[in-house]
Amino acid sequence: MDIWTRILLLLAGLMGAAGVAAAAVSAHVGGGTFVETAAYFLLFHAAAVTALVALALGLARGTTLVRLAGSLLVLGVVLFSGDLAMRGLMDAKLLGGSAPFGGTTMIAGWLVAAVAALVARRA
Repeated sequence: MDIWTRILLLLAGLMGAAGVAAAAVSAHVGGGTFVETAAYFLLFHAAAVTALVALALGLARGTTLVRLAGSLLVLGVVLFSGDLAMRGLMDAKLLGGSAPFGGTTMIAGWLVAAVAALVARRA
C-alpha cells in the first residue's frame, strides 16, 4: 500500500472516530442539529473513503482518480463538518464560506469517483 492510500485510510479512521464522538456530543452535551449533521457526514464519508481505499488496492488502472476522489471527500467533510461543529458548539464559523466550499468539494469528490468508474480496471 502506497503512502497516499495509507494516509487516506488513516484519515477515514479518524473521521469515523470523530463522527462517533460528534454523535455523542450531540446527544449528551449539545450543539443541536449542527453537530448531529456533522456526525452523519463524518461517519458516512469515513465509510465511503474506506471503500475507495479498498477499491484502489485492487485496481491496475484508475487508482489515481479513486485516491483523488477519496482525498476530495476527506477535505470536503473536514471543512463542512468542522464548520457545522464550530457553529453548533461555539456559535462561530470555522472560516468564511468553509461549509459551502466543503460541500462543493464533497460533490466534486463524488463526481471524480463516478469518472473513476469509467476508467478503472482491475489488477
